[in-house]
Amino acid sequence: MKNLIELQILDAIKKLLSGRVNELIDEFDIFIPKIEFGNYSGFGVITPVISLEGCDSSEKERIIQIEAYFVNILFSFNVPESEYYCYAYAAAIGKAIAENQTLGGIVDRVAVVGKKYIAPKKSGCGEGWKLEMRLRVTVENQVTGNS
Repeated sequence: MKNLIELQILDAIKKLLSGRVNELIDEFDIFIPKIEFGNYSGFGVITPVISLEGCDSSEKERIIQIEAYFVNILFSFNVPESEYYCYAYAAAIGKAIAENQTLGGIVDRVAVVGKKYIAPKKSGCGEGWKLEMRLRVTVENQVTGNS
């Protein structure tokens, strides 16, 4: 059952990014690539790297059987507008999560707990910026059995 919730979390994050975050990105005044998942890659599309890892729960969370996870989202850009893209995606993801803190009922709560803008190694070129977003996801432990 545990693996199932992990897959559901990843799917819900992908749906949020390719759905509501893309809608929010459309509201910006300049072109920003859409977030897509799948085999398509080309101009106008970006696919962030998403990874999930377990994290330490607080004592209270352990007592009431809540599992906690970190979801890391990494965007890498190699265009002159990449710094602007970092800020735009960070703002859109933050707003989308604030609007949907349960990912459509999949989790108990999701929150942005880290945001890191990584400048390129070669300064002044604008290309090579990265955005790392870290989300903390809590899920009530799903206990199965006859009751």
